Amino acid sequence: MSDSILDVMYETAKSLHSIGVMDAITRRKIDELCLPEVKKYSPEQIKKIRLHNKTSQSIFAAYLNISSSTVQKWESGDKKPNGSSLKLLNIVDKNGIEILV
Repeated sequence: MSDSILDVMYETAKSLHSIGVMDAITRRKIDELCLPEVKKYSPEQIKKIRLHNKTSQSIFAAYLNISSSTVQKWESGDKKPNGSSLKLLNIVDKNGIEILV
């Protein structure tokens, strides 16, 4: 069985909600519990993600809709990604930069 317990729980809640057995508030609470963890990255890991996607700092920044100086600061450890930038970095790490095109 390749599905995690959270995947099974999420699909069950989705089905129960669709047939009217589970209310929307409970469904939202379960959705929140099943959200994937947002991984934090070291400067070296960020650079590795960028290089794996064969982009310069400025092109990588453009894909993420941030400044190239922000990518420089991430890779030097002067700044850490957070919020939506961190989420996008997780997506790029998992799926590649093409997902953002």
